[in-house]
Amino acid sequence: MTSPVRLALLGCGTVGSDVVRLLHEQSEDLAARIGAPLEIAGIAVRRIGRDRGDLPVDPALFTTDALGLIKRDDVDVVIEVVGGIEPARGWLVEALRAGKSVVTANKALLAEDGAALHDAAAEGGADLYYEASVAGAIPLLRPLRESLHGDRITRVTGIVNGTTNFILSAMDSTGAGFAEALEEATELGYAEADPTADVEGFDAAAKAAILASLAFHTRVTAADVHREGITEVTAADVASAKAMGCTIKLLCIAARGVDAQGRETVNVRVHPAMIPLTHPLASVGDAFNAVFVEADAAGQLMFYGRGAGGAPTASAVLGDVVAVARNRLAGVHAASESAYADLPVRPMGEALTRYHISLDVADRPGVLAGVAGVFARHEVSIATVRQGPAGGDAELVIVTHVAPDAALAATVRELRGLDIVRSVTSVLRVEGGA
Repeated sequence: MTSPVRLALLGCGTVGSDVVRLLHEQSEDLAARIGAPLEIAGIAVRRIGRDRGDLPVDPALFTTDALGLIKRDDVDVVIEVVGGIEPARGWLVEALRAGKSVVTANKALLAEDGAALHDAAAEGGADLYYEASVAGAIPLLRPLRESLHGDRITRVTGIVNGTTNFILSAMDSTGAGFAEALEEATELGYAEADPTADVEGFDAAAKAAILASLAFHTRVTAADVHREGITEVTAADVASAKAMGCTIKLLCIAARGVDAQGRETVNVRVHPAMIPLTHPLASVGDAFNAVFVEADAAGQLMFYGRGAGGAPTASAVLGDVVAVARNRLAGVHAASESAYADLPVRPMGEALTRYHISLDVADRPGVLAGVAGVFARHEVSIATVRQGPAGGDAELVIVTHVAPDAALAATVRELRGLDIVRSVTSVLRVEGGA
């Protein structure tokens, strides 16, 4: 009988526990798919004595010495579901340099310093797989780096954070404000006690960096991603979007473009945006994720499903484990990182975007002309204007044509200083042709 493939599991929280359960429940099927059984050599945890319920694992396998576990000669594959930058980076670099394949769900580490992991994998001739790092059980990264490897991807637009999507969906369906929708998300377990990483866009930005790196064969880090969260989105914004036949989503967008010198570039950003109800992403509600990919030959593709949670993430982890275990038995490893394009990352100010701007203005002659003059000075073209009453003043709702984001932002700054503008009540980007 073929010798088992031995696994070191780093972390045994929500995801790690589900990895253990699935390894136990599906052991025969997994062995048949791989050609050899999978065995857990050890599980590194912070506290050995913690109650883990009826987890089907020998308690003797638990250890607090993660590095010692990784260095053991009988470990073939390292699975990391701890998260964070350090000490995870040191552990995984050690494993990869030693020729041990790594399966990780660590989006923060990949987005900050994926280069160190890829370099270590190349040095050790080992596999580095991370399907679970972006969209849970949704098969997304492998299609980008394998199925679409013969195509030219031009744009990736996604809803990649379930917490924010639940909040915005609740605001849209009930008319609630951000605080009320966040409270509901927390009560239902969709939001953490500290939701900052989600609602401020840090989680989505890390995922955007990973997607852009794969899609455009370019090393993109989280620091390259323009990031805005959803904390400033109001019930009035949501109502205004509805009036336009739109909904608001927190989008991660990675797109090819060209700069003023005609050089190809990439722009990567995360921010709330209005999208028309006809867009495929508009119907993605609750805590679901979806990613919309556009490529030259394949056209438009959409990947949809549960993007988080213990079981969905563990499913993606095990899919990678099967792949690296089969490679190991065959004496091969997957293709190394593809970063040959090395495209420059275009700053947000140069990105071409559209704005939806709501203004409370003085209700007197010449106001519209004064506002329009501001747009003209910044060379921003107005697509539509809607005017209506707003108490003793008037409301202007303006949607622009596409323009450099820096010009649009400068327009808003000048509008805030006009004496005829009582307040700028809403500024949102518009995506998808609304």
